[in-house]
Amino acid sequence: MKTVIIIPARYASQRYPGKPLVELRDRDGQSKSLIRRSWEAAMAVPGIDGVYVATDDERIRDAAEAFGAQVIMTSESCRNGTERCADALAVAGIEADLVINLQGDSPLTPAWFVEDLVKAMAERPDMEMATPVLRCDAQTYAHFVADRKAGRVGGTTAVFGTGMRAIYFSKEVIPYIDPDKADSAYDEVFHHVGLYAYRPDALARYVTWAPGRLEGHEGLEQLRFLENGVPVLCVEVEGKGRVFWELNNPEDVARIESILMAEGEA
Repeated sequence: MKTVIIIPARYASQRYPGKPLVELRDRDGQSKSLIRRSWEAAMAVPGIDGVYVATDDERIRDAAEAFGAQVIMTSESCRNGTERCADALAVAGIEADLVINLQGDSPLTPAWFVEDLVKAMAERPDMEMATPVLRCDAQTYAHFVADRKAGRVGGTTAVFGTGMRAIYFSKEVIPYIDPDKADSAYDEVFHHVGLYAYRPDALARYVTWAPGRLEGHEGLEQLRFLENGVPVLCVEVEGKGRVFWELNNPEDVARIESILMAEGEA
């Protein structure tokens, strides 16, 4: 199964303009941009047939090409990473059986998250799209709660039903956990990992649909699949002692740097 990774990256983020080029330090004192660390995470995945950065911004293109990435310039009209992946696939004429969207703000994505996603899609030919979910640990759950109390939009949570089919994704912390039980029940909350696998046909159909009402409220691109009746397979992955977090807000820089300093690369 020919598999490619596309890393969508845009400069004009509403919450954090210029985010892909923010510098992150690790325990060796090295400072690398967010987009470079995300690209290095993608390059560390075995068995991948190609890794591409997809952007509409020349600053990101120049930075990515400088550290050796293959870059595909996409339309400025792309509204989210999934649309950008679809556009990149069409613009570059890439032929693949499976397209992985490793978002440009996810430098802590371990290789086994992607491997587990590819394996799940190989085992489930009936599914057109899949995404990983990670059972919360105490630290991650505390980050979710702290962000919501501070009025910040942090990570995303997921709930799923029979057959691991997604029911909903939200930037709220779902399901609700009684604060009196939070010390023992935090692991019933699943952190949605910003990583997707699509069949090319599903990507092609996605861009023909108008953004849905729920997608608009939550700002979550995967909800467009659910709103159009396309099941989304949730694949539970294991943290194996690593802490996973995306860079959503300026406050996340310190969080991610602390993880890089404690644990090193993904």
